[in-house]
Amino acid sequence: MIDLSLILAGVIVFGVGAYVILDGFDLGVGILFPWMPDDAARDLAITSIAPVWDGNETWLILGGAVLFAAFPLAYAVVLPAFYIPIMSLLFALIFRGVAFEFRVKALTSKPWWTRAFVAGSTLAAFSQGLLLGGLLEGVQVGPGEPASKIALQFTGGAFDWLTPFSVVVGLGVVAGYALLGATWLNMKTQHGLRDWSRRIAHRALIGSLIALAVVSIYTPLKYDWIAERWFGEMRWLSLSPVPLMTGVVAFSLYRELNHGSHYPPFFYAIALFLLGYFGIGISLWPHVVPPALDIWEAAAPRQSQVFVLIVLALSLPMVLIYTAYAYWVFRGKVEQGAGYAH
Repeated sequence: MIDLSLILAGVIVFGVGAYVILDGFDLGVGILFPWMPDDAARDLAITSIAPVWDGNETWLILGGAVLFAAFPLAYAVVLPAFYIPIMSLLFALIFRGVAFEFRVKALTSKPWWTRAFVAGSTLAAFSQGLLLGGLLEGVQVGPGEPASKIALQFTGGAFDWLTPFSVVVGLGVVAGYALLGATWLNMKTQHGLRDWSRRIAHRALIGSLIALAVVSIYTPLKYDWIAERWFGEMRWLSLSPVPLMTGVVAFSLYRELNHGSHYPPFFYAIALFLLGYFGIGISLWPHVVPPALDIWEAAAPRQSQVFVLIVLALSLPMVLIYTAYAYWVFRGKVEQGAGYAH
């Protein structure tokens, strides 16, 4: 029999990964706003992401919807455990979207909408890092109350997710998105803004690597089950290509930035993110709510899974085609004085 839980978990992994990469670079552009050379550079940066930024957030909706429909027990545990960072993420994305649109038309209030765009972008990235850090720290669960008809429920406190480790992860996500944003601008712009973005990408790369190292060292030292996943039964031999490839990709990214390359740095930054994402997946597998719930324990009944897969089979290809078409149409460099911001 086909393992539908595994397929749906794969869809969530794909959707979250697509969101992190695609919305990551346009959040990164917002994070970098305060340090850009001038307002003309900010307008050009806005123009570079204008055709795709709202479509990028589709993947966050996809991941959340599939989690709710296909793994309802996980959704019921995760939502109360992370109410505050989840709501801060959603409000930040809304605030950022409003600021994006109003900034284009504003005259006297334009500096305020610029600050709002920066705040929304940075808070959204930081909230995602808090979520990831809190999830890696583990979620406290216990037997559900009979009246709720839920087998397990969150039994921890409202601020369990707030730890020094989750703050470091949050800052790491901010640095990583800044790296994606800087390499995106290096790819999409020319002259002054491109030179600036290449310089800032070096700093963002250092911050990203520091955060990645902290996560890689801290989690197996603190959690035996993660250490067992990586090092038990000589698994480190088969898993060693992941950290080795991470080092190679980081060095290649650094080298391409120094060489002044246009396109390779962005794709190396994506590869760096994907390797980190893959490493986190190795640590957590097969848990969807570590360390209490795996994907099979949290899964919906098979009939519900079949329904979700039918909906995905109809909708996912359209989302993929639209996304690919949008990026194809708006490929190439953006020019000063043209586009969304004018």
